[in-house]
Amino acid sequence: MKKLLDLSHSIEDGLITYKGLPAPIICDYLSREDSKKHYAKGTSFQIGKIEMCSNTGTYLDSPFHRYEDGKDLSQLDLESLASLEGVKVVVDEGVTAIDVDAFVDFDVYGKAVLVQTGWSRNWNTDKYFEGHPFLTEQAALYLQKNKAKLVGIDSLNIDDISGNERPVHSTLLRAEILIVEHMCNLDSVPVSGFNFYAVPVKVKGFGTFPVRAFVEVEI
Repeated sequence: MKKLLDLSHSIEDGLITYKGLPAPIICDYLSREDSKKHYAKGTSFQIGKIEMCSNTGTYLDSPFHRYEDGKDLSQLDLESLASLEGVKVVVDEGVTAIDVDAFVDFDVYGKAVLVQTGWSRNWNTDKYFEGHPFLTEQAALYLQKNKAKLVGIDSLNIDDISGNERPVHSTLLRAEILIVEHMCNLDSVPVSGFNFYAVPVKVKGFGTFPVRAFVEVEI
């Protein structure tokens, strides 16, 4: 038998995912009450409307997010997004800069590498935005050299944002290694023996979009 474990935050009206980016506006386009005039008695529908920055909630970065000539969401193969063999790397609490040594004991070739930092416990609080764990450039180069397929993290950003450079995004996305940020519930995931899924909407000209990230495990 198999079990599905949800690794995504819920998106709701007014949610701040990343300071400086607008919160989503979620409302009715057609309310149930207003719809009654269009349908038979006892029949009603709700049609929703959302105005949202693409970097909202738990989201996936494609190469186009960083590179103009990179693949956008519509160009990603499903094989790069779904049923990926996965491995989980657990980082000790208090570690901010996650370096190569965190990954050297794992076979990352062709895998979704999920990095559990525990930072998601601070989600939707002011603390979430300050001092988050991130990967070093050397760690990204190691994952690129060893041909990881995707890298996910339960933190604000996979990069150090104290400066203006983004070496982890630059390294991974140039190599077409996809990134998933703002994950949660990674403590429920085993170290190995799972398949990972993070499929966004197929949008042309977009590099980033929310996903319902989850893993499939044997029970």
